[in-house]
Amino acid sequence: MRKVYAILVIIMLICIGCQWQLKPNSDAAGKRQVSIQRYDRIESLYLTTGDYSALQQMNTNYPTQTRMLIEDMLQLGPVNAPGINTRFLHFFQDSTLQNMLYDVQQQYADLDDLNEEFTQAFEKLALLLPSVTVPEIYTQIGSFDQSIIVGNNMLGISLDKYLGRDYPFYQSHYTDEQRRLMVRSMIVPDAIAFYLLSLFPLPSARQVPANRVRHMGRIQWVVQQAVGRNVYDNAEVAAVEQLMKGNDSTDVEQLLRWGDLP
Repeated sequence: MRKVYAILVIIMLICIGCQWQLKPNSDAAGKRQVSIQRYDRIESLYLTTGDYSALQQMNTNYPTQTRMLIEDMLQLGPVNAPGINTRFLHFFQDSTLQNMLYDVQQQYADLDDLNEEFTQAFEKLALLLPSVTVPEIYTQIGSFDQSIIVGNNMLGISLDKYLGRDYPFYQSHYTDEQRRLMVRSMIVPDAIAFYLLSLFPLPSARQVPANRVRHMGRIQWVVQQAVGRNVYDNAEVAAVEQLMKGNDSTDVEQLLRWGDLP
């Protein structure tokens, strides 16, 4: 019996030793897995059933997301105003919005592909822009308004704006060019572009318009490096590509500080 205990102890020590050995290798890899928070699911539950426990979860577990949604996106009033929860619920009782809530949950039942794409994109961004940190990323549902909302080191993705170019509501409310971009494959590029713009804002409106267009081209070029595919096809991005190829001394952060380069 003692021999059995001794063998078990040895096996446990070996396993613990393996864990200690593997952990540094995992850390050394520098991979931080992005996991999108599914705020949209709790929001959808409340807006389709009026479930009070879902509302409590929204206010308790996601207070900042709820405030930004109600106050900034939907502009229904202060989040603590009397009757605001009822106003929020009634706002989404329109049949078009109710159908949209269902369609979002069907199309985005699984986000594994987006989690992986965000993970890889932020790994590349860490090499390009070491000062940039990974924000808290979450999904939400708006009212066909803003696609991405950024604030408080949070990055909110409105899934209602990415239901596919042929989604019925889009057909009569958006142009062909707009609908071309309202697809799942644009979620990560859009999110990273808006996040970078929050860190490296456009020149003020008082500046020459060409400076703003040029800065947007630089943002888009960095996004393409992060996602590893061509997303934007325009002259500004092509110009940045040529600039970066011929100037090894220019780092990406310098590139995005629009006043530093000609």
